[in-house]
Amino acid sequence: MAKQSFEGTCQCHTIHFRIEAPTLWCAHCHCSMCRKAHGAAFVTWVGAAEEGFSIVTGGRALRWYSSSTEAERGFCSECGSTLFFRSERWPTEVHVALANIDEPIDRDPEAHVYYDSHVPWVDLGDDLPRKAGS
Repeated sequence: MAKQSFEGTCQCHTIHFRIEAPTLWCAHCHCSMCRKAHGAAFVTWVGAAEEGFSIVTGGRALRWYSSSTEAERGFCSECGSTLFFRSERWPTEVHVALANIDEPIDRDPEAHVYYDSHVPWVDLGDDLPRKAGS
């Protein structure tokens, strides 16, 4: 029987969330805002249907930062973990940082997006499609 949901937490385990399967997609994002928000060369996101996403515990610690006029990023106010992204561009989705999910999900990363703004100091060792923008 296939896994029906995937759970994850922030670093301090204050925020515990659940995503109902199936996930919508999984991709590595190289845009400058994701890089700055996570302090990393790129961030791997998982798309979840909004109706299949829930905060199980710790919802009071969840804070949202408006990173642009159309989008915001959810983080834990206790430990600072950047967990979620939501945007007017994808109004029925919540994007979840794959690294915060505690177990393997139902798909592997499928592409590199916003690759046109990637950092030059990381060599990728895969043959996934590299897309400009998203």
